[in-house]
Amino acid sequence: HVQLVESGGGSVQAGGTLTLSCAASGFVYGRSCMAWFRQAPGKEREGVAGIDVHDTTDYADSVKGRATISRDSDKTTLNLVMRNLKPEDSAIYYCASRVYYGYGFCGFTASRYTYWGQGTQVTVS
Repeated sequence: HVQLVESGGGSVQAGGTLTLSCAASGFVYGRSCMAWFRQAPGKEREGVAGIDVHDTTDYADSVKGRATISRDSDKTTLNLVMRNLKPEDSAIYYCASRVYYGYGFCGFTASRYTYWGQGTQVTVS
């Protein structure tokens, strides 16, 4: 079965850098679109960064220029590097995946993602 396990969250001071990782297993990677979402208390879950099977990436406006999404060469680990962190970046960060046969990144509509990790907390102070 599909399993997504996030790691790398924690507490960091504003202006710092954090790397999140998502270990993925149990699905055909070549047909999957993957993304990082986040959810702060009292707010809706929002897309942060995404990547398609051809490594095309997309970013939310709020993190453009500060975030980089990538996959390891074996395609089983999804990474997110967040730089110049701000207090408003504090949230639970989730890794998500969905099967997608289209071209380009599949978008940030959370309801269209089938598989989710358990989340990892990021706190910026």
